[in-house]
Amino acid sequence: MSFKHRFTTWKTTVTSRMRGKNRDAGAGFVEYAGIMIIVAGIFVMIDGLGLDGMISGAIRDAIADVVGG
Repeated sequence: MSFKHRFTTWKTTVTSRMRGKNRDAGAGFVEYAGIMIIVAGIFVMIDGLGLDGMISGAIRDAIADVVGG
């Protein structure tokens, strides 16, 4: 198989995947996985920095201000 033939075959395959009806197949899973990694990283940072007590205290104070307790 010549280089030109392999390049033409590759080019046709890539073009059909970029412009075909299934061009976004699997993109939703990758985006969902990326969001889950970011959310997990935020939780790890909050726990690692000890901010969980400060955040819950701020939420408790805000609720007390709203309900007047």
